[in-house]
Amino acid sequence: MTRLIQSLVFITCAACVLISCSETDPVINDIRRQGKLIVLTLNSATTYYLGPDDAPTGFEYDLTKALAESLGVEVEYKIADNIEEMLSAINKGDGHIAAAGLTRTDVREQSYLFGPDYKTVQQQVVCHRQTRLPKDINDLLSRSILIIAESSYQEALLEQQKSHPELQWETTGELSTEQVLEKMINKEVDCTVVDSNIFSLNRRYYPALKEAFPFSEQQSLAWVLPRKSAAFKQYVSDWFAKNENNATLNIINERYYGYVDIFDFYNNHVYLNRIKTRLPKYETAFKEVAEQYQFPWTLLAAQSYQESHWNAGARSHTGVRGLMMLTQTTAKSMGIKKRTDPRQSIQGGAKYLQHMLKRIPEDVAAEDRIWFALAAYNVGFAHLLDARKLARDLGKSPSTWHDIKEVLPLLSQKKYYKKLKYGYARGTEPVKYIDRIRYYQDVLVNALAVG
Repeated sequence: MTRLIQSLVFITCAACVLISCSETDPVINDIRRQGKLIVLTLNSATTYYLGPDDAPTGFEYDLTKALAESLGVEVEYKIADNIEEMLSAINKGDGHIAAAGLTRTDVREQSYLFGPDYKTVQQQVVCHRQTRLPKDINDLLSRSILIIAESSYQEALLEQQKSHPELQWETTGELSTEQVLEKMINKEVDCTVVDSNIFSLNRRYYPALKEAFPFSEQQSLAWVLPRKSAAFKQYVSDWFAKNENNATLNIINERYYGYVDIFDFYNNHVYLNRIKTRLPKYETAFKEVAEQYQFPWTLLAAQSYQESHWNAGARSHTGVRGLMMLTQTTAKSMGIKKRTDPRQSIQGGAKYLQHMLKRIPEDVAAEDRIWFALAAYNVGFAHLLDARKLARDLGKSPSTWHDIKEVLPLLSQKKYYKKLKYGYARGTEPVKYIDRIRYYQDVLVNALAVG
């Protein structure tokens, strides 16, 4: 059965669920009546936020939007101020799903109805790296600790307090996780407790912070549903089970977490410094050229940093030169006369990237087209075509970056490339190249936002 047929069958089943269960399940009945899925969430980097173009984005946004599409309804997001407000609202029936990276715990399951697990995390103690990092719970007894109120971290601390009565902490329902981390940067508080996925995203922006030690076993994240929603819970469970087969969840996970593990404290520190010292020389050129070719200027700047570290006179042993490290052949074909001229180099790089983007097949997912274009920019369009063919041969999607990212490194293995038209390629390079560009762009956008 093809994916198209599977999708049609699932949509048909979804319609049947909405119709047949509407009389007995109040949640499904309400979704059907309103024609929309109401999602309660929080504003944060791991849930829901407005991106640089003011469009909604975030892990929970993408995941709940995909669920709404499977139901054939619109989706409405209601942003709560804190966890307590959100959980109270779901039990009052003010929404159909509470989606905000909520940890399933024994205490919470006594009060709330959880859907299926979708991600595994671990609580971590995080402190400023310039202090003596605590090694265990005993080292925390003399530290000031600030955590998010009504969080799973509070449950873990209460459990530890039973055997360590001296353990003390403060909670906040007013501050976001990012604001708590900023307090540690300013040394207003010593440590906090935070889930591993949250810290993996935020440590890029706060490189002075470091994980000290794990504070829990592995835990699962799950959505919270209204109490009386047995049929809806079954639908959500079936939807997640289906997505394990068609990789929707993996694609979204790669979109937000697939490149964050490349964090390196020293390189990150140097990059943040160069945003202040080197980037201003070229910022106007990046913005003007990006507007001409309709790219986010932060993307071109991030690509340039990956290429040359914003060194207009950069030159590699292979002869590529300038801010965008253009070959002589590419520069000539793009009408560039002087590769070491910053404006010309940015112009040539952007024009070449646009040229690649126009060649990307129409079946490639819209949100992934730029990554395909950057892969072609790095490894060559011919090898990208080989990677797409190999993906099909291996039963993977040739149209999503998640799958192509897995396939590209295989182009350096003889058992694969000997069967391909364009032969051997260093396929790991474009994967690393794009991961770093995505990383640099995220850090740059955040640095500009905080001033």
